Amino acid sequence: MPPVADLPARSYAVLGLLAIRDWTTYELARQMERGVGDIWAAARSMIYQEPKRLAALGLAYAHAETVGRRKRTRYGITPAGLALLRRWLAEPGAPPAMQFEGLLKILLADPAQPAAIYASLAEAIKWADGLQDVGRVVAAEYASGRGPFQERAHLVALSFAFLWDYAEFVRRWAAWAQDEAATWSGDHPGSEVFRQALAGRPISS
Repeated sequence: MPPVADLPARSYAVLGLLAIRDWTTYELARQMERGVGDIWAAARSMIYQEPKRLAALGLAYAHAETVGRRKRTRYGITPAGLALLRRWLAEPGAPPAMQFEGLLKILLADPAQPAAIYASLAEAIKWADGLQDVGRVVAAEYASGRGPFQERAHLVALSFAFLWDYAEFVRRWAAWAQDEAATWSGDHPGSEVFRQALAGRPISS
């Protein structure tokens, strides 16, 4: 069994899903897009390859099944995989690490062309709206007792609350940033923002 530190987080994301039930690679990719992918992004191509890699390590197993005339492979977790997953889950998780390209573009924007940031701000609002649209569907399923993993509803709820509030914050921040950028003038635009932050007052509320 490989040490916990030898596997990337996406491996444990897949092991965690396999611990819930057996999946085909297509089903895994869809589930990553529906839920886990909002917390831990991974390329679809990696998700298709990961179960095969875990099986080669003895952490997952594969079994073939036939649906009509079509054959497909379904993956599950082995006892060794479950033991490793439990060891990983028992360790404290790393703090958040951001990859927000829109914010990076704003930070590096040309000061002489401040209007260029508006596209990134609009896209941030669109992302927040989309995440909450999906969240409403998920919340309605679990609230009515029809969630795909209803026995895990209390765990899903904690993750849901974070993602919902995160989307709400991003939307509020982007709308505030649009209004703030519209007021820029003079030699030191944005100075008031620093003063508010240093005084401990909310900025984008």
